[in-house]
Amino acid sequence: MTMQSSPKTSRVDFNTPAMQRHRSVRHFKDHFTRWYVAIGGLGVIVAVLLIFLYLLSEVLPLFGGADMEQRERYSTGWLEQADPPLMLAMEEQGEVAIRVSAAGNVSFFRTLDGGLVSAQQLPIPEGASISSFSVESPNTRQFVVGLSNGQAIIAQHNYKVTYPNDVRLITPELKFPYGAEPITLDAQGRALEHVAMTGDDSGLTLAANVGRELLVTAISRQENIMTGEVTTSQSELELPPAQGDISNILIDPLRQWMYVVNGGQYVDVLSLRARGELNGHYKVISSQNAQVTASNMMLGGISLIIGDSNGDLQQWFMVRGNGKPTLTPVRSFDQQAGVAIQMIQPEERRKVFLTTDAEGQLGIYNSTAHNNLLVEPLDDQPVRAFAIGPRADHLLVEHDNGELSYWDVENEHPEISWSSLWGKVWYESYPEPDYVWQSTSGTSEFEPKLSLAPLTFGTLKAAFYAMILATPIAIAAAVYTAYFMAPGMRRKVKPIIELMEALPTVILGFLAGLWLAPLLEDNLPGIVSLLILLPIVFIGIAYLWSRMPERTRLAVPDGWEAALLIPVTLLLGWACFEASVYIEAWFFGGDMRVYLTRDLGIDFDQRNSLVVGLAMGFAVIPTIFSIAEDAVFSVPRHLTQGSLALGATPWQTMSRVVILTASPGIFSAVMIGMGRAVGETMIVLMATGNTPIMDWNIFEGMRTLSANIAVEMPESEVGSTHYRVLFLAALVLLSFTFLMNTAAELIRQRLRKKYASL
Repeated sequence: MTMQSSPKTSRVDFNTPAMQRHRSVRHFKDHFTRWYVAIGGLGVIVAVLLIFLYLLSEVLPLFGGADMEQRERYSTGWLEQADPPLMLAMEEQGEVAIRVSAAGNVSFFRTLDGGLVSAQQLPIPEGASISSFSVESPNTRQFVVGLSNGQAIIAQHNYKVTYPNDVRLITPELKFPYGAEPITLDAQGRALEHVAMTGDDSGLTLAANVGRELLVTAISRQENIMTGEVTTSQSELELPPAQGDISNILIDPLRQWMYVVNGGQYVDVLSLRARGELNGHYKVISSQNAQVTASNMMLGGISLIIGDSNGDLQQWFMVRGNGKPTLTPVRSFDQQAGVAIQMIQPEERRKVFLTTDAEGQLGIYNSTAHNNLLVEPLDDQPVRAFAIGPRADHLLVEHDNGELSYWDVENEHPEISWSSLWGKVWYESYPEPDYVWQSTSGTSEFEPKLSLAPLTFGTLKAAFYAMILATPIAIAAAVYTAYFMAPGMRRKVKPIIELMEALPTVILGFLAGLWLAPLLEDNLPGIVSLLILLPIVFIGIAYLWSRMPERTRLAVPDGWEAALLIPVTLLLGWACFEASVYIEAWFFGGDMRVYLTRDLGIDFDQRNSLVVGLAMGFAVIPTIFSIAEDAVFSVPRHLTQGSLALGATPWQTMSRVVILTASPGIFSAVMIGMGRAVGETMIVLMATGNTPIMDWNIFEGMRTLSANIAVEMPESEVGSTHYRVLFLAALVLLSFTFLMNTAAELIRQRLRKKYASL
């Protein structure tokens, strides 16, 4: 008997040089991959953090407030302390200033050292003296001098800039646009106690008072375009006397209203266009013990700023309600309780005004933002006069002891406050407070309206209507494709839908704005009917299909039933469009758009939220579908098979097992789609009309944060308030997306933990 030896078991020697090299290479790959993934993830986090910090660095200067620093303080030999100033003003660069004194001396001097550049005397007639003085507006550089003989002189200071030997030279000059000869306002030769003026190329209006008697003279100016000859005519208005002792007279630049401050607590508003008709006698001081101590008009001449002996400031302007326009209090400011306001002066280019009080404190305020930007002492004594430069970066002050001081002012973004960005603001000439975004205009008196509320609202509105359309369609399609559809059909449908995601949004926006919007407007009843009937018809077809004979249902391969809905959809769409004209004639008087506007009060814009919902919903559907379909398809088969084996129907299995298990993925798909809709730019830019309004009306448009940034960033001045507010809009968009994704991740983790036991 032959004995067979058992085969020897082969052993692998792991200590050979080859295996050691293999282990070393694998160990290196593992460590390299681990560090590569970690560094890449940290790099993404750092990049997002750097973007956030960069946006924050551009935004923070908006909330910096105002600051002042004294550069020079000096005395001059030419300035006589016994000759008090009537006006101080500076030219564009803040290098040369003008001082007009009570004796009629006009002095141009350097602001840094007080060196006299030139001096002259106003052409005051012999025997007359200055009895009143008024500046028309800082940006016109014109002023009027009222004389003791009932006459007035109008002058203008200009500055010519030249560059001899590449050195800037500023040459000041004093002009008399209406001639050096005084204009007579009071034929009786009485002293003009207060005087005011406003004018343009077509004419001039002068107003003054003698006691309570008001004198108004209108001078019209006409120029022959052929010969250049100028002719003027003069007319007087007869006005009722003031109801109290007059302390100031102001006229708006449009020559519509004249404001007469009188009686210590009242303002009479007279309509110059109605030949001086009294609009109203308004009490502008609420406290019985206070008196008006200062008053002036803001840039543009719409708002009236009133300061009183208690240190309170109020902004008033004419508001047109249901009846006649009325002088309405809009905002109030506090400088220092119990200290009387002495002077009020507006800036030349912004809705900012400066004040001084009896204790020598300077206040800087922005009317629109309701900002108290700065209150700082200039001296321990009252200030005689002050001037803010045209660029609002320099301040010139004449102190009570005759010294002059020159200050650097930093106040770059006074228009911004929390209330102006997110709250309702009562803008000039508006009937009530409102949310408004309007960043540009053609006039220097324009007041920028930079409310982010309508842009944020528009972003949420666009995303809301897009998600209403996209979410149910995408999720239902994903569930059906992953769970019910035949594998062969799924292999065709899923790539086609995912291919839709590659379509450029600019193409979708182009089609939505130029094709879909007019189509929707012309066939509005048909499209609305289609959106309503489509789900009803689908449910009805499904019910009828379930009642079909078994032979008929078995004729269609299992999972291919959805293909039957394609001709149904096409036929229903054709029927709705064909019936659109008849539906419009039967139910809407032949024009549904007119019916909505006239009978229901619903405004209709061609580029509206319905267009955005359809177009952006089409763009978002592939994103939600792809992620949700993968989540449903990834549900383990043993869960569905176990449910079916226990007697559950496919519908019960889908609703109670599959959906719950896939809910974290489905929720992630919805939130990612929401993020896509919130950040979408080109579709909302081209299909919404870009109207920054706050209205949920589906037939009106909107403006979103992203579209606004895309439109206005190229035309904004770097470092300007507009520029930084656009960065703030980007920061709001980034923060909103971050918070939304963070909340979505927390909910997703909670859903995953809750349904992990399935």
